[in-house]
Amino acid sequence: PGRACVRKRLVHAARRARLRWNEPAWRGGRRRHGPLGLCGGSAVAILPTLPGGPAWARAAAGGGVGGLRSGARPFSEAKVRVELEQSTGVAVMKLASPPVNSLSLELLTEFSISLEKLENDKACRGVILTSAIPKIFSAGLDITEMYGKSMEHYAEFWKAVQEMWLKLYNSSLVTVAAINGSSPAGGCLLALSCDYRIMVENPKYCIGLNETQLGIIAPFWFKDTMISTVGYRAAERSLQLGLLYPAPDALKLGLVDMLVPEEKLHSAATQVMAQWLAAPDHARQITKSMMRKAAVEQLLKHRDADIQNFVSFISRDSIQKSLQVYIEMLKQRKA
Repeated sequence: PGRACVRKRLVHAARRARLRWNEPAWRGGRRRHGPLGLCGGSAVAILPTLPGGPAWARAAAGGGVGGLRSGARPFSEAKVRVELEQSTGVAVMKLASPPVNSLSLELLTEFSISLEKLENDKACRGVILTSAIPKIFSAGLDITEMYGKSMEHYAEFWKAVQEMWLKLYNSSLVTVAAINGSSPAGGCLLALSCDYRIMVENPKYCIGLNETQLGIIAPFWFKDTMISTVGYRAAERSLQLGLLYPAPDALKLGLVDMLVPEEKLHSAATQVMAQWLAAPDHARQITKSMMRKAAVEQLLKHRDADIQNFVSFISRDSIQKSLQVYIEMLKQRKA
């Protein structure tokens, strides 16, 4: 009872802090969206508990970590490090979840909260998304979140995946992906959701939506994001075969926009960001919204059905066995 009482007070605090995904507002010409509504639009969600309390509660209190450069402001959580340079209005968001930045419920939650904070900061105009872990951008969705759990957990996890995409793909900020390692599956979706993609020119680094190789189907909004980037035929072939493209091939396909040496990745991202920020914010934001509105509204319209489809699919015995085999293979590799 005591914990329930505390939880209720934290929920109300989170609501007062506008932590609801379905509460859009307009301030200064920029569309802003609340971060998380992992239980059908409510601020109540079963989210990971981190030091200092649940992620959403600490977000409501404005918690972060220190140790940043002078002039940079912290918006960081445990698995997502964010530095906002006020002089330029550009934030660097680094995924920091060893060993491979798997998109767990915890990381997805922190990502959405961190991006929401930047959206709500008038000093921020753009975000460079990259990895704090060498040789890997993100290995995609955390397989362990989809294996051996309850249907309720699967639903919560998939809502968090949806929320991440809605926040990033529909962000009013300029978003540049600085891809400093391999980026399969959900990691590729993160990059595709940005306005511009720069990848390290290392042929060992690969990117692509390879879900079919794991016996998983990429949902319609993954498909639509891929089509809008590389075209219908290239997307169809890539998705059916679950192809991963080495960096040079990814550039040829149009999956990424630029290749640079690893030591020049940050400077290249900064230069591209400056080019995009040279355009008037209001005109660029409205144009971006116009270009991406149909895909966003399609998911919002069918969001519950998409969750039901995922839960029904992932809970099948055949899929669970396939995931079990894959997890055992990963364990053997580690050993």
